[in-house]
Amino acid sequence: MEVIQIAMRISVILAHPDTASFNHAIASVVLTQLEKNGHDVSFHDLCAENFGPLLSCEEILKEAVLPDTVKSHCEEVRKADGIIVIHPNWWGQPPAVLKGWIDRVIRPGIAYEFLEGDSGEGIPRGLLKAEAAVVINTSNTLPEREQQVFGDPLETIWRNCIFGLCGVDNFHRRTFSTVVTSTENERIQWLEQARALIDRIFPKVERATSRC
Repeated sequence: MEVIQIAMRISVILAHPDTASFNHAIASVVLTQLEKNGHDVSFHDLCAENFGPLLSCEEILKEAVLPDTVKSHCEEVRKADGIIVIHPNWWGQPPAVLKGWIDRVIRPGIAYEFLEGDSGEGIPRGLLKAEAAVVINTSNTLPEREQQVFGDPLETIWRNCIFGLCGVDNFHRRTFSTVVTSTENERIQWLEQARALIDRIFPKVERATSRC
């Protein structure tokens, strides 16, 4: 009997305007590992693609006719077996372009829905089929201060408010800090940690044959 592990559809979203940033270095490592492991990858550098972050009034309704770009993103996320998001911690939040992506793409009918008879005041049901979600952040705040002073808002945003609500409970997040004072050796180690994380969550596609 032949056993085949099917390649996963992975959507990778990067939000950082500087192509020389450590975020871009992380994205490069992530993409290389996913391709090495045999997965089907869709990659979006939101800043390079000039993704428009403003949610118009016309787009709010579930039945809205979406612009082609937004519609394409929605379809990718809806079909994705895995979602990876890479961005810096800016004021305890994602950058504006990524927040706009969330507003326009993680939308009703695609990522979640309210049950019949619910006008939107209840608890939504998640629709995303992704088996796992990974968020990788960079920060210039010490981990202890991030937790004790700010309460790590990105953890709440991504784990609870977005992926948890949309049905993806297998969630993993890694933060590298502090980048501004990091050494080259530290950054090399962080890139290896990012690579290992992706390799563990989205392992290599194997094809094995056994006779019975």
